[in-house]
Amino acid sequence: MRETLEKYQVWLYLVAILAGIGLGARWEVIQAWNVALWPLLGLLLYATFTQVPLLHIPQAFKDRRFMSALALGNFIVMPLVVWGLATLFGLKGAVLLGVLLVLLVPCTDWFISFTHLGQGDSAKAIAATPVLLLLQITLLPLYVTLMMGEQLVSDHLLSELLPAFWGLIVTPLLLAWLTETGAAQSAVLKRGVEVMGWLPVPLLTAVVFLIAASQVHLIIESQEMLGQIAVLFVLYLLVAALVGKTLHMLFRLPTASGRTLVFSLGTRNSFVVLPLAIALPDIWAASVVVIVLQSLVELLGMVTYLAWVPRLVKHSPADTREY
Repeated sequence: MRETLEKYQVWLYLVAILAGIGLGARWEVIQAWNVALWPLLGLLLYATFTQVPLLHIPQAFKDRRFMSALALGNFIVMPLVVWGLATLFGLKGAVLLGVLLVLLVPCTDWFISFTHLGQGDSAKAIAATPVLLLLQITLLPLYVTLMMGEQLVSDHLLSELLPAFWGLIVTPLLLAWLTETGAAQSAVLKRGVEVMGWLPVPLLTAVVFLIAASQVHLIIESQEMLGQIAVLFVLYLLVAALVGKTLHMLFRLPTASGRTLVFSLGTRNSFVVLPLAIALPDIWAASVVVIVLQSLVELLGMVTYLAWVPRLVKHSPADTREY
């Protein structure tokens, strides 16, 4: 049942976004929607982080070749690609911030689901998630600072972004780590963590509905800009797949590992950075719309990836090797 829910999550989010836009366009923003959004976001982050095996980081490094390719792709090659795309499209201000926030951080949740559905190595995906999460939390402020440069300083963004980053990302992460630590010795907590594994999809569905409903007027006003940004996100998905294929060959990875790498480079952690954008002043509100758009483009792109990646990364001699 849970696998079925994750399999059809794309359509759940799409329906939620369309329903939110429809209701938000018809009625003025209901204050209760904004009030409900923050508890849902907090619970979403906490529930999702409890599914990341934070206590099993050493397992990720058993396959050093795969982890090297994963780290190189996600934290060196793709940030350069993002910087290049942002420069090519001449992005500035809130739109640039939204693109940077969402494209610089690799996914740690539905990346696993799509890896499994796309004939990748879901065990390696699970093992890699805590490393991906900790590296992105460490590097995201640095990357945003480097790529926004003067805009970051002149608009006092850093002083607004860092408190939100610590409060909305680091705090739920620490709580999740404490929960996992307790679950290792408590059957009740362990069962609680298992139950929370069901929550991310329905919670994210509710979150995107509330965001679409509350931001509908900004969405309508930004139609022309959103078309351009959607093209950027599609280009990102294409480049990510080709980079993953290249690294698969350079590092001589087994087929399943290569497919896992492609899915990691293609999927981004939109739900993690979404609270950061929402917490910023209204001048940065467009970044919220950009992040929601990216998640929609990505989810539809993953439907294409499921058919394309198994053909892009085919069986190779490395499948017979021991790692």
